[in-house]
Amino acid sequence: MKRIVLVGGGSGGHFYPLIATAQRLTQRNTPTFPIELYYFGPEPYNETALTENNITFVKIPTGKRRKYFSFFNFLDVFKVFFGIFFAVWQLYKIYPDVVFSKGGYTSVPVVIAAWLLRIPIMIHESDTKPGTANKLGAKFARYIAIAFDDVAPYFPAEKTALVGIPLRTSFLETVESPKQKLGIPQERPLILVTGGSLGAQRINRLILESLDELLPEYTILHQTGEKNEDTIQQTSGELITNTDLLTRYFVKGTLSAQEMHLALSAADLVISRAGTGTIFEIAQKGVPSILIPIPEDISHDQRTNAYAYARSGAASVMEEGNLTDGLLTAEISRIMGNAAVYKQMAAAAHSFSNTDAAETIANTLIEITQEHV
Repeated sequence: MKRIVLVGGGSGGHFYPLIATAQRLTQRNTPTFPIELYYFGPEPYNETALTENNITFVKIPTGKRRKYFSFFNFLDVFKVFFGIFFAVWQLYKIYPDVVFSKGGYTSVPVVIAAWLLRIPIMIHESDTKPGTANKLGAKFARYIAIAFDDVAPYFPAEKTALVGIPLRTSFLETVESPKQKLGIPQERPLILVTGGSLGAQRINRLILESLDELLPEYTILHQTGEKNEDTIQQTSGELITNTDLLTRYFVKGTLSAQEMHLALSAADLVISRAGTGTIFEIAQKGVPSILIPIPEDISHDQRTNAYAYARSGAASVMEEGNLTDGLLTAEISRIMGNAAVYKQMAAAAHSFSNTDAAETIANTLIEITQEHV
């Protein structure tokens, strides 16, 4: 029996690439090559996803290192030490062949415990700058997988490989008639606007202020964040001059994984934050995009991720602090109104995409299990 531990969490950006990798590993699970998968963390994050992929959850307590002064930072140091001892015990009971870490504060005790037990470790870094957990994990890892070339200088070259971001198998499937499945008219180009699961107040406001200019030409699917949905819906009716155009404006608080897959498949242009998972999902669909990263004082990685992707030619980046509705609509017109620009950006997005990341990581993990006796 081959046993593989997956760890990394605190956000979907850490969790869902683990699920994508688990799906490829499950495909290799046969009577002659049985594989058991475990997910270690303080919470299951998405219990349904774990159950669907036959992943056993093991609770490991840990502390969180905040980037601002907090008394809890002091207390959480002790939680991390306690988590290490707990992880050592749980790993010793299972004694997996390899630990695969996506980073994040939840991974620290498990990675240290695996190193103490001499269990092989592989890590994956999604961003253009490594997080604290992966900087630590790199010291112990046998292999380091990265999503962006920009982050390579932070890691030892001899054990680092560019692979991209693991994407779930369902996301790679071709969708027929995505607009029809979403209930969206097909007559006009579709702009997908997404600010992440919680929405983005600045992006929401810019879209509302731009509706008069955009709706005569485009259909807009606007993911606002669940708490903002009713307010945005009501405000749009008050702001737009020609209310007949509101039939072209679709407001959704949240989009399920399947709905996001359909939306990206249907979209002609995406306006989005710059989380790494989102960038690679946009690239996989070959859609030009306008990225509005979270300001750097809030997120250390989105701005650098956005510019790294934009250098490929697949996207333009607009800084939130300098952005107005006029600048946004002008950039939309520049991309959508010039066939050559649009075609070039779409081709660059396709070129940036790497659909083999999960398969590559799964293959490497299996190789390690075969070496580890």
